[in-house]
Amino acid sequence: MQDALRAETISITGHNGDEIEAYLATPLNDTPRGSVIVIHHMPGYDRGTKEIVRTFAANGYAALCPNLHHRDAPGASPDDAAAASRNNGGVPDDQLIGDVAAAAQHLRSLPSSNGKVGTIGYCSGGRQSFLAATAVDLQAAVDCYGAFIIRTPAELGFPLQVEPILDRAKDLRCPLLGLFGAEDKFPSPEETGELAAELDRLGKPYEFHTYEGATHAFFTTNRPNYHIDAAQQGWQRIWEFFGKYLAS
Repeated sequence: MQDALRAETISITGHNGDEIEAYLATPLNDTPRGSVIVIHHMPGYDRGTKEIVRTFAANGYAALCPNLHHRDAPGASPDDAAAASRNNGGVPDDQLIGDVAAAAQHLRSLPSSNGKVGTIGYCSGGRQSFLAATAVDLQAAVDCYGAFIIRTPAELGFPLQVEPILDRAKDLRCPLLGLFGAEDKFPSPEETGELAAELDRLGKPYEFHTYEGATHAFFTTNRPNYHIDAAQQGWQRIWEFFGKYLAS
């Protein structure tokens, strides 16, 4: 663990040249290091997400979370910005790819960067982490219970206007770690099994772990869904995975 880190709100040039808000945390030393893009959940760029960014910095990574809802409600609270994004149908896939590519470019520009960048995403961000890994130069990607890879939101009763992206599995550019709850419905174990089967068929590098007794959002400490055993085991998998693929 790092005793000292710096955390701050910055601006980055995202998709289509848009200036968007982002939250950056870095250890206060010059050791060459890998970097992590944290893709927030649908509730947005909130306190819990920023804590995750700082957790990565405390463990030796530069970490950056772009505010994917910034265009929908600049300066608004996370709840209001997330509501505006939902009303607009969610974050368009091409915009997400552009914003993640911009975040990766920013992280690689830091003096301490070793050039290796990974993503991690939660809920809708899990889907987006998988999506980014099919289109952006990344060395590792983590999908934490990402829904709508296999099914449409409408099939599951959600108002978002995104499409399934299983057909993009053939384009996966880096190893993928998936962390899921056995009691989750978004995605269900059947859906994650379908994704695993497709990745097997394509010969793509991945590892999936499903935790008994855990449902959706089991990493989220301030929600009833928090499952301490699954979260602790999941974090251990994350450290091992990023340690393998993002180390200098």
